[in-house]
Amino acid sequence: MRVLLTGAGGFVGAHVLRHLLMNTDAEIVCPVSFKHRGLPERIESSICTDPAWTSRVSVPHWDMQAPPSFMVTKAMEGCNVIMNVASESHVDRSIKDPVGFTANNVNLIMNLIEAAKKIRPELILQMSTDEVYGPAPEGYEHKEWDVIAPSNPYAASKAMQEAYCIAAWRTWGLPIVITNTMNIIGEMQDEEKYFPMIIRNLVLGRPIPVHADPDGTPGSRFYLHARNLADAWLWLTKAYTERVEITRLADLAPKYMTAGPSMYADGSLRPDRYNIVGEREIDNAEFVNIIGDILGLSPQMKFVDFHSTRPGHDRRYALDGSKIRQAGWCPPVALDASIKKSVAWYLDNPEWIGLTREDVHRMQERQTAG
Repeated sequence: MRVLLTGAGGFVGAHVLRHLLMNTDAEIVCPVSFKHRGLPERIESSICTDPAWTSRVSVPHWDMQAPPSFMVTKAMEGCNVIMNVASESHVDRSIKDPVGFTANNVNLIMNLIEAAKKIRPELILQMSTDEVYGPAPEGYEHKEWDVIAPSNPYAASKAMQEAYCIAAWRTWGLPIVITNTMNIIGEMQDEEKYFPMIIRNLVLGRPIPVHADPDGTPGSRFYLHARNLADAWLWLTKAYTERVEITRLADLAPKYMTAGPSMYADGSLRPDRYNIVGEREIDNAEFVNIIGDILGLSPQMKFVDFHSTRPGHDRRYALDGSKIRQAGWCPPVALDASIKKSVAWYLDNPEWIGLTREDVHRMQERQTAG
């Protein structure tokens, strides 16, 4: 297997890269520019475990805002799987700079599709988000192909990527499969994301904002460790490219993946799509308390009315993950264990979230005193 993996310098992409290295013998092409949010340290961390892995990874320079050069296209030849993780994903940034943010995400998918038309892979996995569906009413979990109703520019840009992928699936016969994923957590995450911010504020003894309704009802999510997303993608890749007989549960009739992804030329009305979801829903106050318990600290929570402080923020996201579960996949890493493991990693690597070892030491002194 030869994989073209975009976004390998990003948080999620780095976990996908490491998971592929650990669990396959695939060659992996990771085009990067490090112009946006990618970090070379993430790729380095992913391959440093085994020196032999370096020979399986190539890192050509490609800013996906423009078409790939002749040399980059040459480097991507022979890739039978494309995994597209690359995207800007910070909601606040999308609100501050909606034009530049949206242009980035739309341009990169158009240029990737142009490359895919030349490569002609067996499978293209497109990473999308729960946010394209907008807020989920209490008690309801969005299913695949529910109405798209994004609330903020980030979510809109991901919906645009989906639309272009669907058009490419139909117009050029590209074997695209879309996955929608809940909030992802784990090691090496950007420090401005909520999970690292909670850890940082707890270590520093600062209040932690918790978005809530005006009546104080906190937002809720189905948090998912990045390695679980990577595992689901590898499972889908094997199912489609190795023709493993597992139920597809397509919209029109039960099929099997033995024929590869659903295609328009074969009579399908739209490409295959899967929700990849964490094991349970927890509200953000509970999430803060779980991390506080791991650190042995009592959080100071500051409930914030998300309607007034963050336009386009949705209190509740929820996806129905039954389709992929019934097809045979289940997340290998439990939520509580993944949170505990990630918290320990950040304490060992405090610079990733803007802390020093002295900050961690002072927190440990507070733990002892408490």
